This record gives sequence, C-alpha cells and structure tokens, in this order.
Amino acid sequence: MTLTEMLAVAGGVVLAGVVAHGAWSARKAGPRRADVQVEPVLDGARQEPGLDASPLGEAAVSQDAGMPAAPFVPRPPRKPSARIDALIDAIATATLDAPISGEMAISHLPGSRRAGTKPFHIEGMNAESGEWELPAPGQRYGEFQAGVQMANRNGAMNEIEYSEFVQKVQSFADGVGAFVQFPDMLDVVSRARELDHFAGDHDAQLTVILRAKSATWTLGFVQQVAARHGFVPGAMPGRLVLASEEEGAPPILTLNFESQAALAENPQLSALRELSLSLDVAQTPEALEPFASWQEAARGLARDIEADVCDDRGQVLNLHAFASIGQDLSTLYRALASRDLAAGSLVSRRLFS
Repeated sequence: MTLTEMLAVAGGVVLAGVVAHGAWSARKAGPRRADVQVEPVLDGARQEPGLDASPLGEAAVSQDAGMPAAPFVPRPPRKPSARIDALIDAIATATLDAPISGEMAISHLPGSRRAGTKPFHIEGMNAESGEWELPAPGQRYGEFQAGVQMANRNGAMNEIEYSEFVQKVQSFADGVGAFVQFPDMLDVVSRARELDHFAGDHDAQLTVILRAKSATWTLGFVQQVAARHGFVPGAMPGRLVLASEEEGAPPILTLNFESQAALAENPQLSALRELSLSLDVAQTPEALEPFASWQEAARGLARDIEADVCDDRGQVLNLHAFASIGQDLSTLYRALASRDLAAGSLVSRRLFS
C-alpha cells in the first residue's frame, strides 16, 4: 500500500470516529427512550398485549419484584338468587374485607325476617360455590345481600316499613363488620306503590259457591265425594285442597267450608249447605290449565252433592258465564307474563301472597 492510500484510510477512520462521537453525544443530550422489550411467545404464536393480565404476566411481575408468584385462583361465577329478585325486592348490598364464617353470620341475623308486613331475606354468597344462600354453618361468605319485598296483598311498602328494614340490616352489617349500601327510600317507596297498583289491577281469585238444592250435607259426605275428585285435607281446618304435583307448590284449588264443622267433636252431626271452590290464578302456571280444572271440579262436585253453582251474589252460573271468565283470564295471563310475573312463577307467588 502506498503512502497516499494509507493516509486516506487513516482519514476515513478518524472521520467515522467523529461521526460516532457526535451521535452518542446527541443521544445522551436527548430525551430518554424506553428499552425495547422482547415479547414472550407461547406455543410458537405471538402473544398480543391486552387489558387483562394473564397468570403468566402476574408471575413475571412478582418475580421481577423479588416476590414469589401467587397462585391464580379464579373467582366462582356469580349465580342468581332463588329468594331475592329485583322485580319485587328492594336490595341492599353488604361488602366485607375478608370472608367470614357462616356461624358468625348466623349469630348476628335479626330475630325477625319481617319489616312490618313485608318479608325480607339476608343471603350470603358462598365463597366456594358462588351461590347466594341463607347463611349455614361450616360455610364461608365473602359478601351479603338483603332483599325486602316491596308489595304483597297487604299493600305497598311504606316509609316506616323501609326504615325498619334498614335498621335491622344495618345492625347485622355492624355485627359482621360489613359496609352496607341501601337504595334510596323515596325511590323504593315510589316503586312499591307502582308495583302494588299493577298487582291490584291483576290479582284474580276465582270463586264459585256450591249451594245445596235441597238436603244439607254432613262433613263426612263432603269429604267422601271430594276425595273422588282428588281433594285431600288441607293444613287449615275447613279446607280441602287439590294439591299440585310440584313439591312445595301452593294447591291448585281449595274447597272451603265452615271451620266449626271441621272442629266439631262429631263431624257426622254437622249440617253444611254451602261450599266455596276457589282458584288463586297467580299461584298456578297457566300450562297446568287450572281454569279447566276449576270448571270441571265445580260441575262434578255440584252433580255429585246435588248443588247449584253460583257466584258470590247467589246467581246461578251457566256455560256462557264460564266462557266469559275464560276470555278475561287469558288477557290477565298475557299481562302478567309481559311484566315477567307469569302466573305460577316464584316471583308471582310471592307478590300475590
């Protein structure tokens, strides 16, 4: 290599060094930039960043902070309650810093589950199953809810009843160390009145009177004939019922008579002239055709005990009258269903009770 070529190479090296030093100085004087991160690849596929942290991401953060990775424990899914429904209940929620035992919750439950004439429930969310349930021994609960029924056949909830509900639930929350939030009283009372107005316009209890044409009946005779039509003694004196096939469901029909006859020392000496046969529409699903059962039982019993089928004014009912009732009943069923209060549903049974 000639002297000229050597000088040219040396000049190039010096020039490159000057350029590199200038770039380094400019970077040092400029704003700091984030380091390039290498994204993890799972199963050969690129993992896109997201808002939800994965268990792998949580473990990496813990390890970077010098802490052991915490196990990922998914929270059980929240399941709806079978006792409390926002359609007819005002609901208060109570939160805890840590789960408590069922025994502790039970020890602080109020002695009465009523606020005036309105029933209420306090439920806990089972920490393992995620189900709302009445507090039970041996279980743990991470949160609670209390629901008070806003209306029933006793009328709409008023301010005094709501205040009683708040007082009882607050006492429970204080006992278990929970923070409780209540819905606004004026809003609850307003909703209760609207619900009661709807219920009042759509509450139907159909009743016919079976009146003896001539001879009276003994209680034993009535029970014998009614048994042939599927009726059995009810829980209350003076009542026979056509039971539902659903366990725990209200009876489909009730046949009522004077309770004094049922309590008599010798029922065979009783003398009955009237029976009432009733259908509580809201208590039985339309699919079971309770209206048809009501008509059939009325006609069958009237035939066997020799009675007239009358309305509450004593007027004898004919086939046309039953047909008219059936049409009105069909409209009523549609109105209840449109409000998610279908006849025979649990929420409907509670509201119309």
